[in-house]
Parts: sequence; C-alpha cells; structure tokens
Amino acid sequence: MNPLTIKVACSNCNLRELCMPVGLSEDQLQRIDEVVAVRRKVKRGGTLFRNGESFTSLYAIRTGFFKTCVATEDGRDQVTGFQMAGEIIGLDGIVNDHHTCDAVALEDAEVCVMPFDRIEELSREVTALQHHVHKIMSREIVREHGVMLLLGSMRAEERLAAFLLNLVQRLHARGFSQSELVLRMTREEIGSYLGLKLETVSRTFSKFVEEGTVEVKQRHVRILNTDALRRIVNNQQACH
Repeated sequence: MNPLTIKVACSNCNLRELCMPVGLSEDQLQRIDEVVAVRRKVKRGGTLFRNGESFTSLYAIRTGFFKTCVATEDGRDQVTGFQMAGEIIGLDGIVNDHHTCDAVALEDAEVCVMPFDRIEELSREVTALQHHVHKIMSREIVREHGVMLLLGSMRAEERLAAFLLNLVQRLHARGFSQSELVLRMTREEIGSYLGLKLETVSRTFSKFVEEGTVEVKQRHVRILNTDALRRIVNNQQACH
C-alpha cells in the first residue's frame, strides 16, 4: 500500500466551502491544513477502504465519484450510497472503529485524507470544526433516513425521480448544471441502491423519456421537466 501523497492545502482548495467550515481564521485554516496533509489517488474500480478494515481517517472527495456497498449474504453487492466531490466519506467507521462497507471509485478519483484522531483533537479547540463534523454526520443520518423512506414506500417511478432530483441538486451545489448530468454509476448499481431490478430501472427510464420528462443518451441524462419529476415524488408523499 503506497498511496501517492501530495502536500495539500485546504486554504486554497476550490471545494473548501463544501467540506470545511466557513469563516475560519487564517490561523485555524493553517492548523487544519496541517492535519489534512495527504491526498490519495484511487483508480476507477479501486477501493478506498473495505468492510472490516480498521477505521483511521475520514476522506474528503476532491475529484471523482464513489459508491459504498456491502456484500449481502447471498454474495451480491448491495449499494448503500453514492458520493461525489466535496462530500466526506468514511463516517461508517466511527461507531465500531472499523469500516462497515466497501468504498469503490466509479471513476479515477482523488481524496484528502483526514486522520480522525487529529480531527477530533483539533475540533475540541476549533468549535466551528466540531460543529461542522456534527453537521456532516447529521446530514448523513438524514440522507439515510430519506433512503429508507424511499425504499419503504415508493413505487419505481417515485424512487427513480427522487434519485435523479437528489443527484442533480447535489451536483448543482458544486456549480454543475441544474438539468444535465452524467451518470457515473450503471443502471444495475442504481437498481441496487433503489431496491429495483435492472429491467425496472431501464423500463422506468424509458417511461420518463416517452413522457418527455427526461432525455437519455447512454449515461447522459438531461432533465427536460423538473416539475414533472417533482410532481411524481410529491404526489406520492401527499398520499401518506
């Protein structure tokens, strides 16, 4: 294991607002820079960490896209989430000091390594950082809760519509288009995440295309009617 290490500085990173607290003093930023001193490259298909591995660090995704997954008892991969640049990955390891899923790069990626013991140490002194770490954890809990609601009650169209809206909203926060996205994951991986069979995912995409809601060219998806997608999701929620 020889991660390619490069000195990294949060203070001049263009993703800083997404993964670091806002409003830190120069001195505080300098101290965080000292903690987040290493970057690691992960090739497409490579693993950042595996289920059962001991937990030492959180990772801020600088470039690229990941999926987290767990192997089910019958040996299939169950996708538990997709993570993109500016998001923090590895929180699953905090509870038991070891990771509870695999994190696999869906494209060549680079992460900043944040040793957790140092982050904890520093967040005792820099309250903004402590607050920020709590906010990240809370966001993760809310996201998982949302996924459980999605899987517990929604029909296929509602699941896929909610998934596309969520993805485009997260990408938009990173300065990307509000209506166009490139899916880094396969239809099969989307199905695994949403609890749908591959055929159902393909059929639902086709239905959206027929209805003029989206345009699909291989992995390029263009949302032509955001309101229609929102209506699909909201109608469902209104029924409950």
